[in-house]
Amino acid sequence: MINFNFAQKLICMIPLKIGFDAKRAFFNKSGLGNYSRNLINSLVKFYPENSYYLFTPSLKNRINLSHQAEKLAHIVGPKHNLKFLQSIWRTYYISSKIEKFSLDIYHGLSHELPYGIHKTKVKRIVTVHDLIFIKFPRFYSKIDVKIYKAKLKYALEAANVVVAISNQTRDDLISIFDLNPQKIKVIYQSCNEWFYNNYTNESINFFKKQNNLQEPYLLYIGTIEERKNLLTLLKALKLINKPIPLVVVGKKTNYYYTQIKPFLENTRLNVQFLTNISNEELPMLYQNAQCFIYPSIYEGFGIPILEALVSGIPVITTKGGCFEETGGNAAIYVDPFDINALANAIDKIISDANLRHNMINHGIKHAKQFHPGVIANNYMNLYRDLEKL
Repeated sequence: MINFNFAQKLICMIPLKIGFDAKRAFFNKSGLGNYSRNLINSLVKFYPENSYYLFTPSLKNRINLSHQAEKLAHIVGPKHNLKFLQSIWRTYYISSKIEKFSLDIYHGLSHELPYGIHKTKVKRIVTVHDLIFIKFPRFYSKIDVKIYKAKLKYALEAANVVVAISNQTRDDLISIFDLNPQKIKVIYQSCNEWFYNNYTNESINFFKKQNNLQEPYLLYIGTIEERKNLLTLLKALKLINKPIPLVVVGKKTNYYYTQIKPFLENTRLNVQFLTNISNEELPMLYQNAQCFIYPSIYEGFGIPILEALVSGIPVITTKGGCFEETGGNAAIYVDPFDINALANAIDKIISDANLRHNMINHGIKHAKQFHPGVIANNYMNLYRDLEKL
């Protein structure tokens, strides 16, 4: 475990009152929800002296945070449970609550800040993960693109600092919105601390038996949608020298899955779609895989790549964009549409034990910069610097 005591002492000064938009943390099971939960849990764990206020439009049927965060954080929501008013409360009324609690910092964790916040005295941060809805608008409805763009534009103007989770996102913000580079701070994200756990053989064997896992297997985790590019991976599997099962975990989108289903029916590929895998079980699924394959066309960061590196398995992913920031020198990179290159990369990893060993070692070393304690420290430095302004 990395020792953060010295770094913590440098920035453990007067406690801060920090507010967060916690909607995603409480109601989104993946992606933005994982980012929000991981950050809040890490900040509370490593910097419990601060006061944390979590603003949510609903208190019903929410996802729980860590035991420590549940105990120490202040959860703030509307008094009503009327669903049609929740979005209004989150968009317009949080600003008045921010003044009521005299917050030092308010951090919008997913592309938006409540309207009117620019009129308050609170220092404002917004995290931008990606600009997929602008770069690939065909994946969204026209009205959603319009709403997302309006919310993001306001947040970029109102924020004192914009956090980009990768240099790619930083560059996109500059090129698309002409945002001042001095206003942007790149801070990567971490993965859940569950991925650092050592599971007992008994737990692992029970999990494998429960899910009928056939070893060895390759692993794909991600929404089954066009942008994630699973079909290219399936086509590559037809070309590899030694057939090997593929385990797929991800929500199916009807339009894209209708393209995948007939392909699977016409081939003899051994593909297992797993459902109802909890976040707590994911590390065991990663840790026992031969290789993790992530052929996505575009991401803001690519958190499953980091999860795989921490889990100690090789990674194959996409050339360019943010992927090489996340994977560093620990992954093999291929063109997302080059089926032959992807097949060759898979063949190399499953047939060369020395290559697997070297990639695993490089991955564990590279992943240390994304440890939850490191990321929490980076954010606390940012909060302290902003609070002084």
